[in-house]
Parts: sequence; C-alpha cells; structure tokens
Amino acid sequence: MAAAFPKGREEGRGMAETMRAAVVTGPRRTVVEAVAIPVPGPGEVRVRIEGCGVCASNVVPWEGPEWMRFPTEPGGLGHEAWGVVDAVGPGVDGLGPGDRVVTLSQHAYAEYDIAAAAAVVRLPAALDGRPFPGEPLGCAMNILARSGIAPGQTVAIVGIGFLGALLTRLATDAGARVIAIGRRAFALDLARAMGAAETLPMDDHWRIIEAVKALTGGRFCERVIEATGKPWPLDLAAELTAERGRLVIAGYHQDGPRQVNMQLWNWRGLDVVNAHERDPAVYADGVRRAVDAVLAGRLDPRPLLTHIYPLEQLDEALAATRDRPEGFMKAVVVP
Repeated sequence: MAAAFPKGREEGRGMAETMRAAVVTGPRRTVVEAVAIPVPGPGEVRVRIEGCGVCASNVVPWEGPEWMRFPTEPGGLGHEAWGVVDAVGPGVDGLGPGDRVVTLSQHAYAEYDIAAAAAVVRLPAALDGRPFPGEPLGCAMNILARSGIAPGQTVAIVGIGFLGALLTRLATDAGARVIAIGRRAFALDLARAMGAAETLPMDDHWRIIEAVKALTGGRFCERVIEATGKPWPLDLAAELTAERGRLVIAGYHQDGPRQVNMQLWNWRGLDVVNAHERDPAVYADGVRRAVDAVLAGRLDPRPLLTHIYPLEQLDEALAATRDRPEGFMKAVVVP
C-alpha cells in the first residue's frame, strides 16, 4: 500500500530568515541545522520543498567512502524533489510564486532549494496534492527511450527496486513481454502488478540463465535492463541478452571498477548502452514525458512510495534504502 502523504503547508505564512536543512557530518550521521534561506540569482527560482525522494545513490556517500568529504553542504545529496516556487530571480519568465513544480536541484534535503529555471518543470493542476519525485521518473523515461523497446520483444529487467518497477510498467506499456528478476518476493509481487509476464527470484546465477533460456525457447531476450548497480547482476544481465540484443545499464555503478565477460559481449555482438543522462535539458525533457505518462494513466508511482520520513530521520530513511526491510520500495523525506 502506498504511503499517505501529509498535506502541504498553508500558503501565505510568514517568511523566516532561516530554514531547516540536513547536513551529513560523518559516516551514517546526519543532523538538521538552521541555515540561511538561499536567495535566487539571475535565471534561478527558489522552491519550497514538499518532499524529496531518497535515491539509492545517496547510500554510498552517506556511508563514508574514502573519497567522501564531510560535512556536506546543507541539503546536499537530495535531488528528487518537488514543491512550490516561492521566489524567482532576475530574468526568469514563465514561472512565478505559487507554481507547483519538480526541481532538478541538488540540495533538496531542506525546506527550500535553488534551481536554474531551465531545471524546473511545472506540474499541472491535475496532479495537485500528489507526490512527484520527478528526477527518477524522468530517469526511467530516458532509460526507456535509450532501450529501444518494440512491441513483441522479450525484455528482462534485472533488479526490481523503484527504477526496475517503473521500467517494468513502461516496457509492458510499450508492448514487450517482461521477465522481472528480483531478490524479494514483495518486489516480484509489485512487478506482477506492474505488468510483468514472468517473475524469477534473483538467487542462483545458472538457474536463472536456464529459466530464461527455457522461457524464450533458447533465444534469450532482445533487451535486458540491469537496474541494480552491482557486479553480479551486471554479469547475469549479459548472459540473458540474445545475439545482437541490447544490454541496457540503468544501475548506477559507483563503488569501483567492473570486470565484464568481453568474450561473451563480442561473441553475441551485443549493443551495450549506458542509459544514464547527464545533460540537464535531456533530464528535464524526461520529466516532462513522465508528467505526460502519469496524466495519461500509463504510470503511477504512488504505490511504490512506501515509506515517509521527516527530515530529522534522514539517517533512518537512508538505512532503509540500504537494507530494504519487508514492504519497502522507496523512501521520501518531507521537511
């Protein structure tokens, strides 16, 4: 069952001089501090944050690898936010106070954040009151576009977290037969609800290969999307990709180099696509397409937003994102 979101704050409240913002002060330790409310500069808007999704990519820096530097900037790591514009800087056209938006900003574990106007996407009135972590939704739309999925194809999705579940729905909507592969029975149940034709537990490497081989008459899958960011599932994904198929890497691999079976990649003539986008304009376009998909009823992220935490419990939200307790799919932090 989707989490119940609190209603937004009343408009017209008095403007304080400081805001609450989360600061990661050391490995697995976050405090909430009072800091100055940022002022938008030329071409920027300020957004009063309603909520911010917790991304799995936050977990590694929060745990304190050697390359991480503490403390983080106030609100740092938060990048999946939505809220209401409350101030605009010089030169901003088409956006104004009161507009409800998705913001592709980077310091959203806070009450307010600043974003370039071009990195803000307006939400239509039909979505009022609905949570909308636009960055991962836009990411899913961009991965779908890079995957080149066509009707009648068989698509394996390796890793059924928030992103894998979204891609299950989108690939099914595109006319593909989806084989969803995940570690947790709860996640596989969600994948079936999202349209997966078959589900397989991610347990034994060779058992999964043989199962997919049997399901596809020995051909394997025209498209395979790896959505874990881990080395073993990446190896598994390659094994499941058919000759001249496309291996789509959607997982964020941030914890060191990878060794891959290049002989297999060569022998099967695989197209390998790293589907993460970094161009802000492409990201914003993906968010716009996600808005359209939600409005059209093709996509509904609400059943996947399972856990809500106040800003003061960001550590707990990150720990749940790492440990994935029973019934967990996606955490959202509300200031």
